Amino acid sequence: MHQDIILHHFEESPFSEKVRVALGFKGLPWRSVRISRIMPRPDLMPLTGGYRRTPVMQIGADVYCDTQIILRELEHRFPEPTLLPGGNDGLTWALSHWTDRAFFQSTVNLVFGTQGPRVPQDFIDDRSRLRGAPFDIEAMRNAAPHMRDQFRAYLAWIDAQLADGRPWLFGDALSIADIHAYMNLWYIRSNLTEQERLSAGLEQIVDAMPAVLAWEARIRAIGHGRRTEMTSAEALAVGTQAEPLTPVLADMRDPNGRKPGHRVAVTPDDYGKVPVEGEIVSLSAHHIAIRRIDPVAGATVVHFPRVGFIVTDR
Repeated sequence: MHQDIILHHFEESPFSEKVRVALGFKGLPWRSVRISRIMPRPDLMPLTGGYRRTPVMQIGADVYCDTQIILRELEHRFPEPTLLPGGNDGLTWALSHWTDRAFFQSTVNLVFGTQGPRVPQDFIDDRSRLRGAPFDIEAMRNAAPHMRDQFRAYLAWIDAQLADGRPWLFGDALSIADIHAYMNLWYIRSNLTEQERLSAGLEQIVDAMPAVLAWEARIRAIGHGRRTEMTSAEALAVGTQAEPLTPVLADMRDPNGRKPGHRVAVTPDDYGKVPVEGEIVSLSAHHIAIRRIDPVAGATVVHFPRVGFIVTDR
């Protein structure tokens, strides 16, 4: 039974950074599969059924898509040290809808609007296909004044939360809320040079918030756990040789009456709208897992969060 944590990611990915920090906080060993920033990803698609956002976590033939479900599964399998201290479980998860959407949109516009001509054309073409709309670098550059306002306002919320001297957003212990929010600051730091950050006015924004700077340093010091590299072909072989281990779980209160055995498609509701089809194995208010049979990978169970994903009957 192959139970290694395998993370399919690329270094510049802010959503992957969330998972890498969580692995570091929990002190876990994991296998790193570095995928390309753009398609194609021929060894990963058979495992996911076509899901093309980053990151993806694989444990044997169970495949987890989206950071929400990845972090939830890591917390379930490895509850100590916890990422959900102090009775703030609901709010902690809810914050990701802010950090991953509104906050991230300001950040991504600032990153690519600042990079401008050095963004490769193949990346622009790939992200245009992913979004289903033009990835317009010039429009991002023109939007920079508004995006700076938003980025500063969002960081000021974090600064206000830390103003009483607490080390973490919810008090004395790190939680997923810290990892959610940190992602955007990390993205600015890791994808823009210091000179670019200065010219865009971003370094000055962060420097004016010493509590945020200290909080950022504490998270960065956590590291990424015990990482070893493997190839995408090796990861595919793991999935091909393993059997999914997800138990059948019904949700008697599912508002649409879906049950294990029903055939559905699961699709992100914002971008990367590639439906993944399969037969429900497990579902709840927070997750849905579907079994697929792929001609290359064989049987896999692909796991998704419910928030941010559309489930349709097939």
